[in-house]
Amino acid sequence: MKSSLIALAVPVAVVGVVSVASAPSRSAAAPAAKQSCTFATLPRSTPAGQQSLYGHISSLTRRGNRYVLRFDPAWLLSGVTASRAALEDTGSADVPNDTYTRDETHKLLTYLVPASAHVTVLTHATCSTRTTVAKLASSTTPRRRFWISVRIDTVRSIDEQYHP
Repeated sequence: MKSSLIALAVPVAVVGVVSVASAPSRSAAAPAAKQSCTFATLPRSTPAGQQSLYGHISSLTRRGNRYVLRFDPAWLLSGVTASRAALEDTGSADVPNDTYTRDETHKLLTYLVPASAHVTVLTHATCSTRTTVAKLASSTTPRRRFWISVRIDTVRSIDEQYHP
């Protein structure tokens, strides 16, 4: 009985030691860019009293110690909803990458953005990188799509949405 327990314990101990020993070598071998790459799950969950909106940033301009965001909200649709909306809008139900953006009005909403708001943008396709509102204000282009988290009239976070 004792010999069978020892025979079972030795392979388990060896596997544990090999796993621990190889873990640092895997992270050391990975490129630095890969280690800092994070994938944001969007939209962010929002606490009670906040909402997440998807759309395009028309402008982000500094006014005093904060920024003013002009935002064009849209619907990010997928599945059957995306196919039917695309068919109604374009005459084709073809929905590449299973997402379709419907922007019905192109009417802009105005929000206030504190300079300290949490901002992430995409680098290297789906890698999310934290940046500042000031940097985002100087680099915004109309094709980029974002999720904003809003409480009343103030933006709490801005996150770029990956879209192939």
